[in-house]
Parts: sequence; C-alpha cells; structure tokens
Amino acid sequence: MFERLRSNRFLVLGRAGMDLYADPPGCLAEEAGRFTSALGGSAANIAAGIVRLGGAASLVTTVSDDAVGRFVRRELSRYGIDLSHVGQAAGDCRTSLAVVETRAENCQSVIYRNGAADFLLSPDHVAGIGMEGYAALIVTGTALAVEPSRAATLLAIRRARAVDMPVILDVDYRPYSWVSAADAAATCRMAAEASDMVIGNDVEWDVMAGGPGGLTLARELAAGRAAVIYKMGDKGSISLAGRSSFETPIYRVAALKPTGAGDAFMAGLVTGLASGLELAGAVRRGTAAAAVVVTRVGCAPASPTSEELDTFMRDHAAPA
Repeated sequence: MFERLRSNRFLVLGRAGMDLYADPPGCLAEEAGRFTSALGGSAANIAAGIVRLGGAASLVTTVSDDAVGRFVRRELSRYGIDLSHVGQAAGDCRTSLAVVETRAENCQSVIYRNGAADFLLSPDHVAGIGMEGYAALIVTGTALAVEPSRAATLLAIRRARAVDMPVILDVDYRPYSWVSAADAAATCRMAAEASDMVIGNDVEWDVMAGGPGGLTLARELAAGRAAVIYKMGDKGSISLAGRSSFETPIYRVAALKPTGAGDAFMAGLVTGLASGLELAGAVRRGTAAAAVVVTRVGCAPASPTSEELDTFMRDHAAPA
C-alpha cells in the first residue's frame, strides 16, 4: 500500500465549510468585536494540509449555491486544491458554518449543519470520478452519517478497492450528525473493515466498538492491514500493523487552541508516507504537523508548509 502513495496525489472525500474565528484570539465568541473567515471542514482542512506539504489533493464534496458556498470554492482554489469533483447542491441546503474560538481551555466551536450541503453528495457524483490516477482515497467518516452521502461514500470505497487504490478512513465521529451511536458504530465499522488504514481517537474507537473496548477492536482490525492508528490526545498514539505496534508521544507545545490537530495529523502522515518514510517516521511527521497547527489561529490557514514542518522537527526534540 505505502508504495502506491508515492505519487502523492490524493482524493479526499467529505465536508468543506466556512469558519468564523472570534477575534482577537483568546476572547469568547459572545464577546468578540469581530470575526475572521477561513476555509474549514475536516476534508477541506486535510486537502489544504496535503497541498501545503507538497502533495496534490482533489476534494469530493458538494457546496451550496450561495455566498458561503462561493467562499468555500474560492478558498479551495486559493489553496491549490482541485475542484473538479466539487459539486453544487440544489435547493435550500446550506454549506456548513462554524463559529470558533482560539482558546486553549474551554474552546467553543459552534457548528451550523442543518440541511448540510455536503450530505447531498450522491452516488451518481462519485460514479463519474476516475480513480486510477490517485495515490489513495481519504474518507472522513462524517460523510457516512446520512443518505445520500452514505451511499456515495461506500460506493467510492468500493470503486477504489476495485482498482487496488488504498482507502484511508478518518473516523471523524460527530455525534450531532448521526441518528444514534449504534448507527454510527455499525456504519463506521463497516467502512473500517473495507479500508486499508483506519485512524481514530480513543472516543471514536469506543464508538465503533459499541462501548469501552476500542483498543481491542483496533488490534483486531490491524490484523492484515497496512496500519491502524489509535490516537489518545495528549497521551500520543498507538500504531498497529499486523502483529507489530509502537507508541508515539506528542510534541509538547504552547497550544492556542485544540482544533485542527487531527486534520493536520492526516496531512502530515500521508505526505510523509508519500515521501518514502516508514510508518513510524510518517506518524512522527503527522504528530509534528498537529503540534504546529494548534499553535496558530485557524485550521486550514494554520497548516504548515514542508519547510515550516522540517524546521519545527529540527528545532524540537523528537518525542520519546
């Protein structure tokens, strides 16, 4: 699988949105004098991070035909993300909007996703994508929450596997998007079993396991897969591949806020693998990218360039 990633060209499926950051950093949203805008949404953030780190990314999503949707398109283009598979949703749907604080403690992130445009991604949209030219399909799990996006996402996974294209799943569990935790567990686990690499935090693994026992599930899924990564917040991560495993601590930094770390981790991980790093080195690079992002305002805007990430890793002792 890792050899296929060398082309460094990724197809990323999931949501894109507009973030409004309370300004100045540190203030409460309800006390902010103004807000600054930025590209947001987990899939868009991952795609932006990949491009900033020297890779190529095509986003698969749908946005609304309004000012917010047009803002997202403009920002995607400005980051250098390919818009060929960004569709336009009809009707009264809306592209997601998030009001976010830049605070290390008690950080509020208020997300508006009623009638979310990205949930209208259809199987017909996915059926027309040529899969052969990509290194891997990266799926963010929120796209599995409702129809027709769920069917489109599962079709994308099947089509990728049909051409031996690796599938990387970021569980990306957002409770408010699902009808129940049980539905999320069954659907995300089905997608995980069809994926080559599965990445989630300890809460997300417990959701897939139907309760405490997420690490046991991760170990079960790791058998025969390229990798499973079990993230544990400030305790770092455990990576499992077959019967082998290793732990990776985090880089200790003075964080401005917690948001964006997971998306940056994915971008650093996959571009690290594309550069020829072994899994341990790629996980360290993803961990470093996450550390950089939490020290800056925003998610996509906070993504480091390759040079910035190299400098960070050179100037900070490797976690041990």
